[in-house]
Amino acid sequence: MSYEIKVNDEISEIEILKKDGNLMEIAVGDRNYVVDIVEVEKGVYSMLIDGTSFNVELSGNGLKKYEVNTLYNSFDIEVIDAETKYMNNRKEGEADDTNFISTPMPGKVVKILVKEGEIVKGGETAIIVSAMKMESEYKLSNDKRIKQILVNEGDNIDGHQHLIILEDIEE
Repeated sequence: MSYEIKVNDEISEIEILKKDGNLMEIAVGDRNYVVDIVEVEKGVYSMLIDGTSFNVELSGNGLKKYEVNTLYNSFDIEVIDAETKYMNNRKEGEADDTNFISTPMPGKVVKILVKEGEIVKGGETAIIVSAMKMESEYKLSNDKRIKQILVNEGDNIDGHQHLIILEDIEE
């Protein structure tokens, strides 16, 4: 299982290579570590890494963002997993000022709420896509005309595939 971890402003790739009880072998970037980790009380962990003992306190808001405290240091950490990447990219995939709607992740078209030639007001949903067991509504942020619909309901789609082509409205 692979993750990205953002510590303060630095992002590192972390992969869990093996897990056997409390023992884990993990790769951080190009270095491997064997970690013996035990939760000694809620949010407090005792870790043994390469013969060195660490006590770590984790407090978070449940949204994959944590404050990590050790004896001498504190860090802000964010776990960037597939769901977090999807949600971050989804914001970028909305139809803002572009002339198309696409989704950053592969998925399935659930519902198309517009028709070709129709003028759609900003804020209205044009299409609903299911990806990673979540349904996402793609709304227009500006008034646009639906120039062409490139998919059908029920279609499986690729990430970054154009779904609907939009055009500005002539005033």
